[in-house]
Amino acid sequence: MVRAMSDGDRRAFLLEGTRTGVLSTVRRDGRPHAAPIWFTLDGDTVVFTTGADTVKGRTLRRTGQAALTVDVAEPPYSFVSITGTVEISEGLDEMLHWATVIGGRYISPEQAAEFGRRNAVTGELLVRLSPDHVVALADIAE
Repeated sequence: MVRAMSDGDRRAFLLEGTRTGVLSTVRRDGRPHAAPIWFTLDGDTVVFTTGADTVKGRTLRRTGQAALTVDVAEPPYSFVSITGTVEISEGLDEMLHWATVIGGRYISPEQAAEFGRRNAVTGELLVRLSPDHVVALADIAE
């Protein structure tokens, strides 16, 4: 039976293993844009990096809004969908910290520092997606 995730269940779901998210934005001409991202959490805020000159980077700067979906595509099926506003930083020290955390999650703890240094550079953006609306459902087809 479908159940709403608690806040703790939602955070655990989002941080489990190496689940990727699909970040959705709206281009200047109104067309949607969706791209996979690696991310982590800072409390309830989703944190990720992207290139300043990518479609994501340009659109996030222009609109200040995004939607993120993370799902498990196997029974009993679960997903989290977050829409909200973004805060963008180009501060390299903060970016290094978060890129290293993300590298530890998706690459390996041993390679996290190298990943952080490679991704915390001029031309990259640190993005913080603060939730305005969250849907988090588990056991959809149990």
